[in-house]
Amino acid sequence: MNQTVCILGRQPALGIAELEALYGAKPLQPIGRNAVLVDIDAKTVPYERLGGSIKVAKFITYIPSTELPGIVKYLSSILPEQFKHVPSGKISIGLSLYGFQVNPGKINAYALTLKKNLKSAQRGVRIIPNKATELNAAQVIHNDLTGKNGMELLLVKWGKRTVLAQTTAVQDIDAYAARDQARPKRDAKVGMLPPKLAQIIINLAGNHVIPLDAEFDPAHPVNKNPRLARLLDPFCGTGVLLQEALLMGYDVFGTDLEPRMIEYSQVNLDWIAKQRPVTGACKLEVGDATNHLWNGFDVVAAETYLGQPLSGVPKPSVLAEIVQDVDTIHRKFLKNLARQTSQGFRMCIAVPAWKTEQGFKHLPVLDSLEELGYTRESFVHAKNSELLYYREDQVVARELVVLIRK
Repeated sequence: MNQTVCILGRQPALGIAELEALYGAKPLQPIGRNAVLVDIDAKTVPYERLGGSIKVAKFITYIPSTELPGIVKYLSSILPEQFKHVPSGKISIGLSLYGFQVNPGKINAYALTLKKNLKSAQRGVRIIPNKATELNAAQVIHNDLTGKNGMELLLVKWGKRTVLAQTTAVQDIDAYAARDQARPKRDAKVGMLPPKLAQIIINLAGNHVIPLDAEFDPAHPVNKNPRLARLLDPFCGTGVLLQEALLMGYDVFGTDLEPRMIEYSQVNLDWIAKQRPVTGACKLEVGDATNHLWNGFDVVAAETYLGQPLSGVPKPSVLAEIVQDVDTIHRKFLKNLARQTSQGFRMCIAVPAWKTEQGFKHLPVLDSLEELGYTRESFVHAKNSELLYYREDQVVARELVVLIRK
């Protein structure tokens, strides 16, 4: 069976939940903290639409060792056979280790030993030096390690053995930065939703669309519904989530309470359509999510109202007032949406959670979902308490909540 190794991002629970939403729990096997083995062919993985996986690799084998001397000896024995499938010319090799406690200098020393051992293969070998235990995306891209004459070998420690895989794709960090920072209309006051997080939210909400320009197997869950679906974002803001959904092949429908945000979204969506080929249609209108009537949508994905921006942890009394105001809006929104959806409807919303000295304070409405007509989806490989996106310096985190209409 063909298998794929996905290397997860900074907050791995988000990445594995995303994969589980797309492929189900059964094909997934976590390996260590930052990787997952998936029972699918790496060629079918729509890596451009995965926000939570930073590398995708084809599984090669298990190495019966977790010590560098044994690993290098094993690689020295199998790589000459692998080289037979690589076009003539010098081969660039990079090593990325996950789950190992080893400094880059030691990795580089053993990499040179590997290069020496491979002389018998009669192929020129260039070793990419490690600055950390793993190569970053920029190093992989710059050295063309996913090209015809490149190899990034992933070594993932798993118990008493090591998973060996070869990278086939990495996240294009420059592309993410370009469509985030170059957007014509931005507003820090309404939040700056990262494009990668927007992709995760969309994928958690539903797997309606076949990825564009990707090889796929129709039998996989992510590819079972090829029709163009319409995604609704009831809190669209400047349109980041709509932009990512459009690039992922959706029709998009956005509403926001502020006319200025609708104007910003329109400008940004017109801009992205000039940057990248898109096929979906766009619809925008002013609307209050607590009482608006939406006509025609297949999936809901949104970053909701996060409350006022906070540069520091407020006093308990101030925070209590903020939480109450935000909670009221969410309660009204969920009631409104429940009236417009039927049993089994799936959605994902990113709601605020506030960092305090006692831990994160969550929206009270999350304890009343049954009363409002929803159940909260649980994942096999990730706890709901882990589905938080935040930086250490942030007071307001985004909590990802997947809901199913009862």
